[in-house]
Order: sequence, then C-alpha cells, then structure tokens
Amino acid sequence: MASPAHDSAPVLDKDGVRLTVDDAIATVTLTNPAKRNAQSPALWRALTEAGRLLPGSVRVVVLRAEGKSFSAGLDRQAFTPEGFDGEPSFIDLARGGDAELDATITAYQEAFTWWRRSDILSIAAVQGHAIGAGFQLALACDLRVVADDVQFAMRETSLGLVPDLTGTHPLVSLVGYARALEICATGRFVVAEEAVNTGLANLAVPADQLDGAVGDLASAVLAAPRDAVIETKALLQGALSRDYEAQRTAERAAQARRLRDLAGLGE
Repeated sequence: MASPAHDSAPVLDKDGVRLTVDDAIATVTLTNPAKRNAQSPALWRALTEAGRLLPGSVRVVVLRAEGKSFSAGLDRQAFTPEGFDGEPSFIDLARGGDAELDATITAYQEAFTWWRRSDILSIAAVQGHAIGAGFQLALACDLRVVADDVQFAMRETSLGLVPDLTGTHPLVSLVGYARALEICATGRFVVAEEAVNTGLANLAVPADQLDGAVGDLASAVLAAPRDAVIETKALLQGALSRDYEAQRTAERAAQARRLRDLAGLGE
C-alpha cells in the first residue's frame, strides 16, 4: 500500500505548511494544530510555493492536517486593525484601490488553484472542522476522503463576506446550486454522512483509518498508467462546459492520442 510521505525529509517546511515527496506521492501537511490550522496570507504563499516545488515524478498529492481539525478557516487576526506582522490588514486592503485589492485576492487564490492541475491528482484527507477557507481548501482538491467526525461549513456570509478562495465552483459542481446556496447562506455544518451522500466526499472512514484509506486510494490511482489518468482527468474536467456532442468529440480525440501512444505512433 502506498502511504502519504509523512516521514520523508521536507522539501518545504514554513509558515504552517510542510511538503514531503516520496517518489510519485507528495504530501502537503498543515502543521499548526495549536491554532487548528487557521489560515493566513503567509500560509497561502507557502501553499503556492509547495505547488511550484513539486517534482515532475509526482502523480498524487495528498493534503492533510495535523491535530483534531483540518482547518478552522481564516485566522481572525486578519480582521483586526493590526493584522499579521509584516502584512497589510484586511481593513487596510479594503481602503486600497480596486486594482490592488483584486491583485491581492488573486494572489491568495493561487494557493487553491494548482491542486486541479491536469498532471496530478490531489486527495484531501479531512478530519474535524473544515470551516470557511478550510472548507475551500478541501474543495480545491480533486477528491476528498473524510473522517467520520468531519464538519464542513462555509461561514463567510456570517462575517459579511463571500467565499472567494475558489470554493464556489467545485461546491456547486458537487452538490448542485440549491444545496450549495443553502450551505453557504446558512453557514450550517455538513457532516460525514451528508458529505458522502451528496458527492462532497468520496469516502468516510473512522478517524484512525483516515491515512490508511487515503493511502489505498493513492495506490489505486498509481496502478493506472499516468498518461491515461491525465487524459481522463482533463476529459472529465471539461465535461461540464461542453455539450453532449462536444464531449463525444473530445472523447474521440483523447482516445486517438492514447491509441497512438500505445502503438508507439505518438508525436
């Protein structure tokens, strides 16, 4: 069984994020359990850097977190006048120009976008609370395996904000518009059973079996040829934006590439 590379020498270890690589599997771990892995701009920059540091050998990226909570969301210090040391507070950002604010949020979002790259498959291992930015980070991954104590919640609206860390698109894609709106507007908890039943999670297991279940899933992914997984992921990612006939055409083109590669006729 392949397992997340918890004990490998870190490629990156800073600002609450650790990246380790073991051949085809990379593990990104949130490492601030004392603060329930609350998120900050520094953590987002570290996540972005982790994505840039992935070796070409990596096929599966596991996202996990130390402690009882996956991530309690945005560190509330962001809303104080002083903000974080060396960082503009959110209040200062709000006072800036539209272009500056847009550029800042774009940079924050980069921590959440690379998980769906076509050359990797990402799996979030989620236990305990995954609130707000924590929920959106789990949603950034391709797949989610959850512990039976998981509690997802999108609390941005209760703070007078909206979810802006790329979580709205995958949430609607997974559970549908009406349920996504209800989850976001009420800020209620989504527990393991509902997460699996609605497609939000692929699998729920007892907390002490979470790492093992993720390792088994990673092994199953690695058992298939890499190029076939890459082509299939791209094909499925585009399915929602294509009509039926366009998807048929995309399937034919992808299969033609695979057949030529298998026959040694690829470009």
